[in-house]
This record gives sequence, structure tokens and C-alpha cells, in this order.
Amino acid sequence: MEAQQNGNNNSDSSGDATPKVTGIGGIFFQSDNPAETRAWYAKNLGLEFNDWGGCGFDSRNMDKPEKVDSLQWTLFKKDSDYFQPSKKEFMINYRVQHLEALLERLRGNGVTIIGGITSYDFGKFAHILDADGNKIELWEPSDN
Repeated sequence: MEAQQNGNNNSDSSGDATPKVTGIGGIFFQSDNPAETRAWYAKNLGLEFNDWGGCGFDSRNMDKPEKVDSLQWTLFKKDSDYFQPSKKEFMINYRVQHLEALLERLRGNGVTIIGGITSYDFGKFAHILDADGNKIELWEPSDN
């Protein structure tokens, strides 16, 4: 809220080199029957799902209006190990800038980092545990 009041929406357009979260990239949770649950959300709430089984919510970037950002809402099977070692049935993906520097700062703060950085055409990912043992996914989009 304070960042909004100061006119700062945490984007990287000003050349800010601070490693930090800049938004939410996705909300993931487990389901006993992802196909049935997706069908319920489609029928009752009008969600449209992509080929990966997720639903994208697109929005314009405040500092780069020509750029479209997307928040992914995705279901995983209840027995998926993607959320491990967390025992929770949800995970939030945070969009970040300067992932490597952020991970170094987190290491210095004693934060548990799970594995290393993985890279894809659409960005780099890393996983950490918060103070409650919730797994968090950090994503630096390739277009930053």
C-alpha cells in the first residue's frame, strides 16, 4: 500500500536494480480432480483454460502500457510433488527482478532455497520456503 501511495508499483522501468518482488505471476493449488474442478470454474465462473490447464489473467504494465503481463491460475493433482517440501495445498508465484541478486540476499538472511535456478524461454525460476514452510516460486520473466 505504501508503494502505491508513493507512486511506485515495483516495476523495473526506472532502471531500479533492487532485487525484489514486482508482482504476482501465478496462484497454484492442488485438487483431487483438476479436470472436474476446471470444468466447474469454466461453467460457473467463466474461466477459460489454456493448453497447460491454467487460466491466464492479463493486464497492462503500468510503466510500460504496451506490455501485457499475465497472472496464471493453475490446478495441480493432489499427489503432485511440485509443492514439496511444503505440506500446503497452494503455492504463490511471485514475479521478481534480478533473481540471482535476490537469491544471494535471501541466502544471507538464512532463507531456505530449494534447488537452483531453472531457465526456460519465458524466464528463470527458483523456489524458497517462507517462515511458515510454504513453498514460494520466484519468477524473473525473460522480457524484463
